[in-house]
Amino acid sequence: MKRIVLLKRVLFAAALMPAAALAYNAYTGDLTANPVDYIEDFTGDWTLAMLVISLCVTPIRRITKWNEIIKVRRMLGLFAFFYATLHVATWIALVSFFDVPTMLEDISMRPFIMVGMATFLILLTLAVTSNQASIRRLGRRWAKLHMLVYVAAVGAVIHFWQLVKADTTEPRRWAVVVAVLLGFRIWWTWRTQMLSRS
Repeated sequence: MKRIVLLKRVLFAAALMPAAALAYNAYTGDLTANPVDYIEDFTGDWTLAMLVISLCVTPIRRITKWNEIIKVRRMLGLFAFFYATLHVATWIALVSFFDVPTMLEDISMRPFIMVGMATFLILLTLAVTSNQASIRRLGRRWAKLHMLVYVAAVGAVIHFWQLVKADTTEPRRWAVVVAVLLGFRIWWTWRTQMLSRS
């Protein structure tokens, strides 16, 4: 079996495990004293984690020169969208109870919800255009569009940072990781341009 096939299967199973754990905890009634907050926090954390993991693929590819690893990036990105969808669905169904006027008011009046929804819309756009038909249709514009994944990662960190009131330790850690990944991307682009001119 090719390494990339095995890796995809392992990553797929691993990416499903948080959702399976959440479903099991819901089934057994083990969602803490505040189940809605628990589900929101859990799905939000895993959205950010999957985003960051997907962003790690390109640096690993460039450092190791194992080009096939790029084949797992779309799957990881779609899992980020999956957990983001669960996160937003929890807010819509269990926090807002499908009350559209209340949701619109929250989006307009609460900055962390506004940033969160903007981030979700970016992830939705990337998920919808992640197929081969979109790649063919958009051509070179596809790569530029999917650079928005970095904007989504920054947006997710800002959303998290705005949400916490006192201890910002965790969002600061995520901010450092995203900054390093974005910095690597900028450095690699600059390095490639310098090499092409020499």
